[in-house]
Amino acid sequence: MCFDPFHVVKLATDALDKVRRQVWQHARSLSDKQIAKTYRGARWALLKNPESLSVKQASTLKALKRQGGALVRAYDLKEALRTVFAGDLDDEEVIAMLARWCVWAQRCRIPQFVKLGRTIRKHLDGITATVERGLANGRHEGLNNKVRLIIRRAYGFHTAENALALILLACGPVTLTLPYHTVTHPHSSQESLFSCIGAPVSFAGAREVSRCLTTHPRSRCRTRARVAVTLRRT
Repeated sequence: MCFDPFHVVKLATDALDKVRRQVWQHARSLSDKQIAKTYRGARWALLKNPESLSVKQASTLKALKRQGGALVRAYDLKEALRTVFAGDLDDEEVIAMLARWCVWAQRCRIPQFVKLGRTIRKHLDGITATVERGLANGRHEGLNNKVRLIIRRAYGFHTAENALALILLACGPVTLTLPYHTVTHPHSSQESLFSCIGAPVSFAGAREVSRCLTTHPRSRCRTRARVAVTLRRT
């Protein structure tokens, strides 16, 4: 089993955000309310990569570093873990630096990162396998999102076989040439339909037929009937 480094770094950003919320809750009890506002507005200054910060976020981060404390140490831990997986280290160096990071995290006395260090140690074999094989979960997650989009656009399916058929059609190695494809224009569905029917169609009728053809795929019978009625009217 392999664990994507992206998700490992995301665990660190989540732990950093929990530390920020804890510091913010403590600052709310102080008499100076401006301190709490500073921590509340520093979320993206802490979570974003340093090279992606705006001018305001960079100044906020600099002010937080001057104050020091557990939040700054948590930020340094997050950035150190992100640097380990930046891609400019060898596999052996990544594994060695990751082990040193776990020791640092478990000695930092920040509960969120102590827990994260134990989690990374527990799944160290899967992370090491990902580093050595150069694997990532990006393609799988993209495929999962595409499948969810297909099901959501169809508002559900009556059977699992129908859903699987549409998923294989959209994501599988299947290339279909639709009957309305022409040499002049690949998307001239209306022209091909009317030429096959051989009936004169007005502009209003063509617009109605186009609306009928874009209905839900499960209502094909009603679509054919509406197309026929529209053509007779025009």
